[in-house]
Amino acid sequence: MRISDLLAIEDLRLTLLAGDPGREFSGVHITDLPEPGRYLGGGELVLTGLLWRQAPQDSERFVAALAEAGVAALGAGQAWLGHVPDDLVAACRATGLPLLEVPTEVSFRTIAERVVPLLAAGVRDALGRHRRLVAAVAEGAGLRGVFELITAELGVTGAVLSASGEVIVGAAGDPVRLAQAYLTAPRLPVLAGEHTIFAVGRGHRAAGWVLACEGDLMDRADLGYELAACVGLERSRTEEGRRVERRLIEQLVVAALAGPGAEADVAELNARLRTCGVGAAEPYAIVSATAPRPGATRGPDPATLGGQIVEELLGREVVAAAGADGAVAVVPLRGSGTGELAERLRAGAEVLSVLPDTRLCVGLSGALTGAAALKGGVEESGHARRLAEARGGGVVTSDEIYTHALLLATVPGDVRRSFADRLLSPLLDYDRRHQSDLVRTLGVFLDCAGSWHACAEQLHVHVNTVRYRIRRIEELTGRNLSTMADRVDFFLALRDTGPPR
Repeated sequence: MRISDLLAIEDLRLTLLAGDPGREFSGVHITDLPEPGRYLGGGELVLTGLLWRQAPQDSERFVAALAEAGVAALGAGQAWLGHVPDDLVAACRATGLPLLEVPTEVSFRTIAERVVPLLAAGVRDALGRHRRLVAAVAEGAGLRGVFELITAELGVTGAVLSASGEVIVGAAGDPVRLAQAYLTAPRLPVLAGEHTIFAVGRGHRAAGWVLACEGDLMDRADLGYELAACVGLERSRTEEGRRVERRLIEQLVVAALAGPGAEADVAELNARLRTCGVGAAEPYAIVSATAPRPGATRGPDPATLGGQIVEELLGREVVAAAGADGAVAVVPLRGSGTGELAERLRAGAEVLSVLPDTRLCVGLSGALTGAAALKGGVEESGHARRLAEARGGGVVTSDEIYTHALLLATVPGDVRRSFADRLLSPLLDYDRRHQSDLVRTLGVFLDCAGSWHACAEQLHVHVNTVRYRIRRIEELTGRNLSTMADRVDFFLALRDTGPPR
């Protein structure tokens, strides 16, 4: 029961002097002890005649004891002092404790007699909803059935979304905007436009679910919490079955990396692949993922969180097994190719990018068929994911790793920087001292495959100017740009430092 419900009982003539009328209370306790905390369990509406108040400072001490005990609200009678003192109002405002003024002619017993039946009715309603919910789950109603049942019971409309903006159940006008409001909110629930956003469960937001209720429920948050709890229970129930599927994927990957030897080993892998839902001739791809959280000391590790996020981005159609080197998922390519899969992952990752403390890194293999390709697919997706990590996050496909970028990603960052500094520092120093353009000229010259005229046209200078600058570059660095080896060195150094073009 909320304070606002109590204020709505006209014959009690109660007045709110401080605090939130939306606060809920679960019982009534009458006391005039100066320090009643030891007799309170939390959540009560405390009614007092103010006999304990002998001086203004007593109010602060009394209210502090109530707040520490977790009391929901305080009702102060006028019979003893003839009014509610300002110091009591100030103490309640300072602690956020709702304060009600009780008229002299209204007894505390009357209030209790009116409240107790209403509280009992609320408990009966909650128990009734719980029984109906349990029956729906037992009958296999599923998330949609449970959600429709509870929203009808509570009189709430809305939707359940993934953190990337996929509508899981219900209806929402702009799911991506609501998902981003959930991801960026300092605390929940939060009002986002015409919806109130609640979290479902206590997991990391990047892999979480969003409950978006239509209307402003900030003063009726109990309805959102109850609905979110029901959705969370149904999600937990389905999660139990997914744990078994993750174990099967983990066993498949371990067996594949051990390396098939005899023909019987390949047959066993094909059997494991079929157990995981992929036929022997069916095309599939491997996804490898991590979600590093720099500076985080609590919560899921990067592999576990990466796997959870990938499962959500792919609509819980697959499972991902977390290992020491990242999470791995086997994704059937039914009616689509790796290009469509990559776009789906990128679209979800773009929504999640608003999270400041989490970097999703995903690697995607090429299309594979049969168990014999598993080991290569796992290694390929792992290389792509490590390249994504080197880039600071994102989705990298197998097509992108067969370039110099993969080689650079495998070299420690301090080694790459040292190489680039050693090779380019004479040019950078010369440009700073003479306000020249040697580094930019070098980059354009290499992009033009060593063509003097193409480089001159792109820089809008005479070809002789390009020749002069290239000779100067060779003199300062001791390199020869007519040789392929030196051109490759300069190309890799420039790609690592990323100078302006």
